[in-house]
Amino acid sequence: MSTTLAPPPERSAGARRRPALLGISLGYFMVLLDTTVLSVAEPDLARSLHGTVAGLQWTVTGYTVVLGALLLSAGAVADRHGAHRVFRAGVAAFGIGSLLCALAPDLWTLVALRAVLGVAAAACVPASMAMITRLYPEPAERARAVAAWAATSGAALAAGPLAGGALVGAAGWRAVFLVNVPLAALVLLLVAGPAVRCPRGARAIDWPAQLLACAAAGLLTDALIALGAGAAAHASWSAAGAAVAGTAFALRERRSAAPVLLPAVLRTVGMPPALLAGAAVNFAITGVLFVLPLFLQRALHLGAFATGLAFLPMTLPFAFNPLLTGRIVARTGPRPPVLAGLALLAAGGAALGAAMHAGASYPWLVAGLLATGFGVSFALPALATMVVTAAPAGTAGAAGGLLNAVRQLGAALGVAVMGAFADGAPSGALIVAAGVCAAALAAVLAGRIRRPAAAAPR
Repeated sequence: MSTTLAPPPERSAGARRRPALLGISLGYFMVLLDTTVLSVAEPDLARSLHGTVAGLQWTVTGYTVVLGALLLSAGAVADRHGAHRVFRAGVAAFGIGSLLCALAPDLWTLVALRAVLGVAAAACVPASMAMITRLYPEPAERARAVAAWAATSGAALAAGPLAGGALVGAAGWRAVFLVNVPLAALVLLLVAGPAVRCPRGARAIDWPAQLLACAAAGLLTDALIALGAGAAAHASWSAAGAAVAGTAFALRERRSAAPVLLPAVLRTVGMPPALLAGAAVNFAITGVLFVLPLFLQRALHLGAFATGLAFLPMTLPFAFNPLLTGRIVARTGPRPPVLAGLALLAAGGAALGAAMHAGASYPWLVAGLLATGFGVSFALPALATMVVTAAPAGTAGAAGGLLNAVRQLGAALGVAVMGAFADGAPSGALIVAAGVCAAALAAVLAGRIRRPAAAAPR
């Protein structure tokens, strides 16, 4: 009588988890692709819809402001309703919203639809981190899973400018949104199984506080964009509104039984410098992705596809370096790659700014692009692992949401601040980015970052 040997339990569990991890990673890939693809499409978008630099800034920040503000509570929503349910709903909404963006008749309709995409993306990002935590409860395995997630999603940053250039060259800016529709369908298929189911929690959500956070972030961004455009009165009114909304948010948080910012998460050892580092990384990379395409196409007269190719020295490290970073984190903790990443980002920004100021040709930009790419791919996986591992029990979604919230708000500020230099002195934008990353590096050096207790050499 023949018998069939069952696969070892650990191999069977790994086989069940791999498709789910791929689906989670592709979901984040889709969210990031939407940002990087659009960067190369900016000139075509401006010509097609007669947009100004301020309008282009809002096309980017309409997405990142809503995403960043809602991530503050999206993690709590994932913890309460089950991360897998929230993730699937967000992916479906993202696919539908992308289709509507492709049909937008004018710039401000597109800005509004980009805000809708921000809502959908907010449902995806912290839920994905909570799902990975559920799939991989052992810290060293989780570090490697997060590295794989970061590498897969990092490929979006690598593919985005190149794919965007090809799509814009072939069919115009609308094609960059249509890419998300089949991606969303594939993600829903991969995460449909039972392996990623997460339990419901009982945490309440303070929606008035969340709306005040959105208002404060949006008004502050609007003030910075208006200031960069020379509209001083507009900037003053928006800044005053941001101050009022921010004050109301702080007062609401002090009385709330369900605060948006969990004190237990904020008090976690190493959390404040990690959050500052996350904001600085996104400030730099998103600002570069906004300013540099305009410079390459205006000053160096590159087409859309050539602009995408020009970004390869920066974007290729996003696809492979997170795997190395995951191994480093599993052995040494997150501090070394975070410090290395911030140092490289500061150096990359300074190199890019100096080359642009000198009117140098493209080869002189390559060193800055490489340093920036390696800086991002060292820092972000280490930050994600540290925050999720250090979070108190039951708050993985909230902690992941907080990290990604400050990252997206950093991105919005990067576009608003660095975009102000786009028409005049774009090299100054890169010097600002270098300074922000240097300040974050000093903060991390002065603080402490907790190493996961169970992370040991393998």
